[in-house]
Amino acid sequence: MSIQDSLPMLGPEAVEVTLRINGDVSTLLLDPRTSLLDALREHLDLTGTKKGCDQGTCGACTVWVDQRRVLACLTLAITCQSHEITTIEGLAQGTDLHPMQRAFLSHDAFQCGYCTSGQIMSAVALLDEGHASSDAEISEWMSGNICRCAAYPNIRAAIREIRDAKGANPHETD
Repeated sequence: MSIQDSLPMLGPEAVEVTLRINGDVSTLLLDPRTSLLDALREHLDLTGTKKGCDQGTCGACTVWVDQRRVLACLTLAITCQSHEITTIEGLAQGTDLHPMQRAFLSHDAFQCGYCTSGQIMSAVALLDEGHASSDAEISEWMSGNICRCAAYPNIRAAIREIRDAKGANPHETD
């Protein structure tokens, strides 16, 4: 028996964390160092949010906390208590896809699909933030979301479709 085998495991004890995700409340017993991404994927089976780089550089894990974009891999789950979390699973209303999800499909704005959920979450948010007046502005405000397949022209086309539909009838996509 080595000396390490006889030492007790040291570290933070698991704590109860209550999260409101897509309108549902879940209480989990988590290590306080658990990322929001790992809580979603590994503890709640909400696997639409993807783990890309796990370093905050690719945007595949983009979700909303209180309607603001956050990188779930860099956000501790425990800090999200008493906040509303929205994931890609929360955009659709049952089987009725969100208009941005439909636009991504119609414009073939994905290839492998790995980044798609983060791209869609950012795309919806950037429209709500008012950052879609031009392709250059869309590119700038979507720059935190990497598409390794380079579907950027199609992603911008999907965003423009929803932007232009909102301009014609602001309540059409609400």
